[in-house]
Amino acid sequence: MLVEEIKDNELLRQFETKTACGLLTIEYAIQERKIFLTKLCASENEQEDKVNQFISSVLDIAQERKFKVVPTNTKIVSFFRKNKKFHQLLPPGIKI
Repeated sequence: MLVEEIKDNELLRQFETKTACGLLTIEYAIQERKIFLTKLCASENEQEDKVNQFISSVLDIAQERKFKVVPTNTKIVSFFRKNKKFHQLLPPGIKI
């Protein structure tokens, strides 16, 4: 039940993956060495664990690219609150 393939659509500035319920996307903006996760688009009937796995995979990509992550979407902020292991990705001065 893992997220299969995540595509970085640089033209639309979003990470996307296909699921049984449709397209799952996280829009982003990059400034300096920070990536701002601005919008999460998921179908209403999308399973919560699939959405969480997708967010986790996107954060892994950000970590590989050595970006600091600034979550501005409420669902992504709550994901950070529940998953303390990703707190090292936050830039200095940002507390969640």
